[in-house]
Amino acid sequence: MSDTGTKSPTKAIELAGHVVEIVSDSGEGAQKCGQSFAAISAKMGNGIWTVEIIPAEIEPPARSIAGASGIRIRVGTGTVTNGGDEADLVVAFNEQVLLGRVRANELKPECIILLESKWKTHADEAIATAYAETYEVLLSKGVRVYEIPMEEECLRYVANPRRGKNMFVLGLLCSVYGLDMDIARGQIAFIFAKKKQLIIDNNIRLLEAGRQWADEHLDVKFHIPPRLPDVPHVVVNGNTAVGLGVMASGIQVCAMYPITPATSASHYLSEAF
Repeated sequence: MSDTGTKSPTKAIELAGHVVEIVSDSGEGAQKCGQSFAAISAKMGNGIWTVEIIPAEIEPPARSIAGASGIRIRVGTGTVTNGGDEADLVVAFNEQVLLGRVRANELKPECIILLESKWKTHADEAIATAYAETYEVLLSKGVRVYEIPMEEECLRYVANPRRGKNMFVLGLLCSVYGLDMDIARGQIAFIFAKKKQLIIDNNIRLLEAGRQWADEHLDVKFHIPPRLPDVPHVVVNGNTAVGLGVMASGIQVCAMYPITPATSASHYLSEAF
């Protein structure tokens, strides 16, 4: 299913929960996008659970079936205690990492896919052919595919779309799931707090551009009603919990090599320890 232009407003379908995946090549920011999506959802009152998707190789080749790097986010109305089974919606930065998830049977038969479309007209004929073949495989499985010119849209705002495409995707998801844009802007300001204001502003522009593009072109809307907790909750991932445990235990020195999947634990400790 390709974009055919602007559309009329779509009524949101109410759900008790959804499993979302964002997959890309390593270094494209899929995990940061997913972590931000999860944090925004949690701040709105939803239960969340995240699981990082880590490739088997440390530096897998770009556009490789086994090289998917990303994150799974399960969002629910109430408490969420696991990452769920198959994904309801997947955002893919290229079709090869997506094909890896398909072959691993990680997608529901009726899964919705938001797919970067730049590979469709790539100058390398082999890449364009691989995209077309994968697209046909997806359609044959009955999934709903929305081709989105992610990098093309990002180029309207930044010179290097690979450095900001993840925030454009965050905007797409804010539209699809009706997330609060003020909370989303605040989340971007938080995660880029140590960067220059120009970087924060550019990422917010990309967020808003993604939201607007989805509002104008996608006929997919979901609402997962939040159930606000009676007491304050903490959003924390496993590696942050490890870091907190290290400090709480009284350990004086922690020496480690920051390699996936422990990298974020070392980053957290380097700032807080």
